[in-house]
Amino acid sequence: MAERLRHRGPDGEGVWSAPGVVLVHRRLSILDLSEGGHQPMVHGSSVLTYNGELYNHPALRTELPGPWRSTGDTEVLLRLLARDGVACLPRLAGMFAFACWDTERRSLLLVRDRLGIKPLYYRVLPDGIAFASELKALLPLGGCEVDPSAVRDYLFHGYVPAPKSIYRDVYKLPAGHWLSFEDGRIQVERYWEPSAAIVPCSAAESREQLDSLLREVVPAHTLSDVPVGVFLSGGLDSALTTYYLKAPHTFSLGFDERDRSELDAARSVARHLGTMHTDMVARSTDFANALDVLPSLFDEPFGDSAAWSNLLIAEFARREVTVALSGEGGDEVFCGYPRYWAGVGERSTPWNRWLAASLPPLSRFADSMQRRAAIGLPAFAAALGGSTARQVDALLADEWREDGYDYAWFYRRHWREDLSPLARLRWLDIHTALAEGLLTKVDRTSMAHSLEVRPPLLDHRVVEFMLGVDPAHLVDRSRGRGKVLVRELMAPRLPAGHLDRPKSGFGLPVHRWITRNAHLVDEASRRLMARGVLRRPVTAEFRRAWQILILDRWFTAFG
Repeated sequence: MAERLRHRGPDGEGVWSAPGVVLVHRRLSILDLSEGGHQPMVHGSSVLTYNGELYNHPALRTELPGPWRSTGDTEVLLRLLARDGVACLPRLAGMFAFACWDTERRSLLLVRDRLGIKPLYYRVLPDGIAFASELKALLPLGGCEVDPSAVRDYLFHGYVPAPKSIYRDVYKLPAGHWLSFEDGRIQVERYWEPSAAIVPCSAAESREQLDSLLREVVPAHTLSDVPVGVFLSGGLDSALTTYYLKAPHTFSLGFDERDRSELDAARSVARHLGTMHTDMVARSTDFANALDVLPSLFDEPFGDSAAWSNLLIAEFARREVTVALSGEGGDEVFCGYPRYWAGVGERSTPWNRWLAASLPPLSRFADSMQRRAAIGLPAFAAALGGSTARQVDALLADEWREDGYDYAWFYRRHWREDLSPLARLRWLDIHTALAEGLLTKVDRTSMAHSLEVRPPLLDHRVVEFMLGVDPAHLVDRSRGRGKVLVRELMAPRLPAGHLDRPKSGFGLPVHRWITRNAHLVDEASRRLMARGVLRRPVTAEFRRAWQILILDRWFTAFG
């Protein structure tokens, strides 16, 4: 199991065992490179194996008695847990997934950070429990059976949402939760639920407070005893992150198809902010390799094609740094997606509802009509999700379908009827797709190259502050523009005209590539039909054809 996670911790391995329990740790040395930071770490009756970083560990250390055996954050966390148990969790500022074993009570505590930056899987066994950072470490235990409902969820979302995994008896600990295991009993509790209450404040006051907060938070995320860099795209969020650092080393990825490349914009920002800048160009033909690599990277179907871009820049940056900051989460926190100003659910009419029900479900026009026709929670799900419920039902063979299946169950858990439409949509984003989609992508692609990526814009202090900002300060629907608050904050700090560029994103031109290689979609869908998963073939016209390609490759590798 530990060997399968060597890429997450190539610098060493530690094992601690006692009757009935074994803890193993793979180490990526970032803080306290000495043997003092070795894990699993023991203090009194507590044993800890921990993945992550606590940016406020120096302040927490001052309130704890010595003597100290190390200078890193692991021992600080261990002593806090030994003293306060789960009561210490609200005081932790950072990203983390950890397991703490109490040798006296013979109880296990598993914890995942507030936003789900770090992953944590667990599997209940007939005689105990097993856990790991990735699914691949739990597969040697054998006996895993594919969960048909997880396949439905994958096609609907583009990922398998927590607490599910692709397997029936393996689960993800949801973001912001802890799990205790004692005497064969499992208890799962949420420990973080931010407030959605708006704090009355002018736009100018909000900008000033955000500026002050970022000046504190972003530099804190560079805490490290190894080299640190920053991912710099042509967008606002990475430029914002870079601005609050002093002459960092920045890394950019461009594409050989010029209409998709943001290298020129990234280079302009790097010159303007005085960074030490390095960039590379990726070839779009690498998509063929992506189909072979990505299924084993995620261990379950994962349909975001931008994962390949993230994997390439992580490999590139790892040549020079061990830690990289990114602007991930800025679109969710600052309202940067077009759906925030598009009026979700406002375009439904009797005409497009009739078209949605009448047209062949997998065509591009039918897809558009199905999304336009939805109202209420289904409309929000259509704005965030992968395929529509009608498309999934049309795709899957009978034994993989379920009549009346609630495809929106993951969103329903976080649906807030009391919030305004914009606030409701952002709340759903932060509590669903962020952890299980975006942050899963970043974690697997970076840790595949032993690179730790830190998203300072998802520091819980920033998220909590932004959830209290009046949405009127964030989105200008009349101009079709989001991130208004940070645009006004950063406009005088970036090159002239930089913020007027259209949003591009960080993905390769997947639809163009699929059109050129339409035979691959046909072959993949026919293999899935032969396996009894799909009921009909899929063409390159299907909007989510990439998800079908990934599902086929995953079944080929694991099924």
